[in-house]
Amino acid sequence: MAALRLTSITLCPAAAAASPSSAAGPRAASYACAVARGLPSLRLAPARSRRGDLVRARAAANPAAENYASALCELASESGTLDETVADLEKLEKIFSEEAVSEFFDNPTVLRTEKAELIDEIVKSSDLQPHVVNFINVVVDNSRAELVPQIVKEFETAYNALTGTEVATVTSVVQLESEDLAQIAQHVQKITGAAKVRTKTRIDPELIAGFTVQYGSDNSNFIDMSVRKQIAEITSELEMPSISLDV
Repeated sequence: MAALRLTSITLCPAAAAASPSSAAGPRAASYACAVARGLPSLRLAPARSRRGDLVRARAAANPAAENYASALCELASESGTLDETVADLEKLEKIFSEEAVSEFFDNPTVLRTEKAELIDEIVKSSDLQPHVVNFINVVVDNSRAELVPQIVKEFETAYNALTGTEVATVTSVVQLESEDLAQIAQHVQKITGAAKVRTKTRIDPELIAGFTVQYGSDNSNFIDMSVRKQIAEITSELEMPSISLDV
C-alpha cells in the first residue's frame, strides 16, 4: 500500500497486528440494544422541514480533521474500499465518542505500549481494515484522538458527495429490525432521488414508541412517526380556549 501523505502527516502501511492483551486503559463499551418485536408495517408520512431546533449552518470544520479525512478518503477511493472504510469509521466514531477513550489515548503519561494494547483490542473487536488501523495509529501518535469524531464526519461528507449517498438518522425507543431500516431507507431514497441511502440509528426512550427520521442538509428534513408526537397533537386538539362567565 502506498504511503498516504497529508500536511505534516503521513499514513504508511500498517504493521502486522500485535498479539492481543488486556489494555490498561478503558475498554470499548458494548453497544448491543434490545430488538423491536412485532413492529407493524411502516407507513411513512411525508417529510416536513424542521427549522426550530435544528442547527442549519454546519460548524466550521477543524483543518486537521479535514486533512486526515481527505487523505483517508483519497486512499480508500484509490483502493476501491470506500464503502468498507466508511463502515469501519462508523465503528470508531462510537468508540471514540466516549470522552474517556480519547483522553486515554491523548494522555502523554500513558505508555505507548499500553495504548497499543487498547488499539489491538479495538482492531480485533471491530475487524478493521489495515489502512484504517494505520490511520488510528497515526492519530494516536500525533495525540489527535479527540478529533476522531470530527474526522469521521468530514470523511462521511466527502464519501456522500462521491457516491451520491443520502444519510438518514433513525431515532427509536429500541433498535429497529434491519428489514424496517431497509424500508425506511427505500422511502427516503424515493423522496430524495439519491443513488443510495445509509441509515444511522439512535435510541431515545422519550419517544415512547415509534420512530423519527432526519435526512437532508444538516438533517433539516424530519419525519415524525413517534407516539410522543401523537400525544402532543391530541393534547393540542383537546386544549380549549378560556371562557369567561358573567355572574
